[in-house]
Amino acid sequence: MEQKKILLIEDNPEMRENTAEILELAHYKVQTAQNGKEGVRLAREFKPDIIICDIMMPELDGYGVLHLLSKDENTAHVPFLFLTAKAEKENYRKGMSMGADDYLTKPYDDVELLHIVEVRLKKNQNLRKRFERSSAGFDQFIQEARSFDLLSKLGQDRKVKAFRKKETIYTEGSFPSHIFFLLKGKVKAYKSSDTGKEYITELYKIGDFFGYLDLLQGEPYQETAIALEEVEVSIIPKDDFFNLLQGNREVSSKFIKMLSNEIKEREQRLLNLAYNSVRKRVAQALVMLAQRYQDDHTKPFSMAIAREDIASIVGTATETVIRTLSDFKEEHLIDMKGSLITVLEYDKLVRIRN
Repeated sequence: MEQKKILLIEDNPEMRENTAEILELAHYKVQTAQNGKEGVRLAREFKPDIIICDIMMPELDGYGVLHLLSKDENTAHVPFLFLTAKAEKENYRKGMSMGADDYLTKPYDDVELLHIVEVRLKKNQNLRKRFERSSAGFDQFIQEARSFDLLSKLGQDRKVKAFRKKETIYTEGSFPSHIFFLLKGKVKAYKSSDTGKEYITELYKIGDFFGYLDLLQGEPYQETAIALEEVEVSIIPKDDFFNLLQGNREVSSKFIKMLSNEIKEREQRLLNLAYNSVRKRVAQALVMLAQRYQDDHTKPFSMAIAREDIASIVGTATETVIRTLSDFKEEHLIDMKGSLITVLEYDKLVRIRN
């Protein structure tokens, strides 16, 4: 079994040595820091599995250490335990409200210290597992999250709603009160110009969360979401979502990673839209559809999709997309039968896109 690493930040030499000795006797690999600034540096270099930090320290106190590390994506997920000689309730509340995972008041005994470290390491390990991006995987994640008291209601009585093809899930300009988890089917999100022209901003597949960015910003939806085919979505209330994000750093870090990469991908597509030719953009759209919706990469990718939707992804007229698709068909890159498009030469489309 891999030896777990602990970073101990404590300015009192005697307390630092005694605590480190206890942890080392329990077969943990311990790195120590004598002040907050040194602790922040070592946290980024040492990459600990858990951080134990005194509150009252010179140069940078424990609250400052927690604040800095929680803003760094490389350390935000690491369990953080406060050590303090003060037992006043206001100190406890402040530490926990900032995202600390637990609190140990000096003096403490060996058993108490080792127990709290073991519990927090186990919970963090459970939440850092890979979960299947499906209804079953989401339910498994929910079960893990329920081990935290603040999140006991998360996911209970989740409503599942079905939408027909072309039915609207939410509308641009309306105010969000839920986030959505796609259980079945495909969903597109698009923005409308002043002239009514659509631009598809995102395509969602089974296992995707959507509708959360505007909820986080506290603003009306910036786009409309519509079912591309018959879909089923799990609807998670706003209060449960915010309890998830605010209640515990371990859970929120896991959840945020499940939602990652959307903004980066969208920015790249906007750059392509601005600078690439129509031929490149149509190739990019086909590659994106294959990457998003293809399960078996050993077979040609096929999908029924309206030419208008491809035009909305590419950002050009439908007639222009039809001509480009016809060119691709003549070059034997794709095949078309009605609304069904089959990608025959994926690698060549990638080269055209690039």
